[in-house]
Amino acid sequence: MAKNTATDSRPNVLGAIGAWLWLAIIILPIYYIFVTSLRPQPDYYSENPLSWPENATLDAYIRVLENDFLLFFLNSVIVTAVTVAASLAVSLMAAYVVVRSRDWFGRNLFRVALLGIAIPIQAAIIPVYYLIVQLGLYDTLAALILPSIAFSIPLTLLILTNFLRELPESLFESMRMDGASEWKILLRLVLPLSRPALATVGVYQALQVWNGFLFPLVLTQSASTRVLPLSLWSFQGQFGVDVPAVLAAVVLSVLPMLAAYILARRQLVSGLTAGFGK
Repeated sequence: MAKNTATDSRPNVLGAIGAWLWLAIIILPIYYIFVTSLRPQPDYYSENPLSWPENATLDAYIRVLENDFLLFFLNSVIVTAVTVAASLAVSLMAAYVVVRSRDWFGRNLFRVALLGIAIPIQAAIIPVYYLIVQLGLYDTLAALILPSIAFSIPLTLLILTNFLRELPESLFESMRMDGASEWKILLRLVLPLSRPALATVGVYQALQVWNGFLFPLVLTQSASTRVLPLSLWSFQGQFGVDVPAVLAAVVLSVLPMLAAYILARRQLVSGLTAGFGK
């Protein structure tokens, strides 16, 4: 027994080396992006790319902000916020119907919605483009919001449905005995208890929409409806070889999602395993 204890207490050298290597693989590109964004353009080719800039400056950030970056940033915020809020609201109500309903509609709603997971965005982009054009929404923010909501609902519904199935039946019965309606149960019981799952899927869907490139590329055209992923591509063409400006735009575009992750980190761990305990 003592021998096994001594064996288990040995340091895992290979595991530690692998962990440090993996950390370096992740941290090194982030460090390169940050230090390069602070590097003056004339020094980009003359200095070591991994060294701290000798003449660190915020000129690249100023150039980015002077080229309508705030407009693109606002467009991305609007598209992401509306998409996530709408998909969470619709999916939570649908998940409640799927879990609590015993009729034909409730049973088949879940099956039909899950078919959306099997349909990749790339395969549906031509029908989506045709539908948006026929609705007269081409080159508007609504052209990005509506398809994003539709493609966000299936996975969101799956996670929320699995989470709601683990809620104790006694909680629902006690509220019904008190005369609570279905809407009151949804708002007073289901919504507060679903915060971990909502936070997890909300952050995930926000990342997908925030970084989405295909919909903005195909469904928008003018600069007034441009979002950050598409603007980064145009910044690269606009600045040419001005790599510090491109990477400064990347740094600025990452900050909102980083803030969202920090604010929701307490809910993420429990939400990631929601519905998979059985």
